[in-house]
Amino acid sequence: MDIQIKKGVLDACVLYALSGGESYGYKIINDLKGIIEISESTLYPILKRLEAGGALETYSRQFNGRLRRYYSLTETGRRKLAEYRDDFEGVIAIYKKIFGEKR
Repeated sequence: MDIQIKKGVLDACVLYALSGGESYGYKIINDLKGIIEISESTLYPILKRLEAGGALETYSRQFNGRLRRYYSLTETGRRKLAEYRDDFEGVIAIYKKIFGEKR
């Protein structure tokens, strides 16, 4: 898959995983199993980029003696997820025209 397409897909998947409520890295990875493979080394830069873009809010809390970082969608993040959905529908329409119809 083209790296630019995959980047958008991964961002959309992370936003989707957080659309049900706040979560943390390991849980996000597990929530996305069966949808897309994502490693910690891939996830955390995505989370950082989305946070820097205003799509996520974060806070830290102690869990079993360690600090765990939680992420949640902002209104900007919800709008971005809706934009990804709209973009996806447009891409599907193009693919259907290209590959769905016989010449």
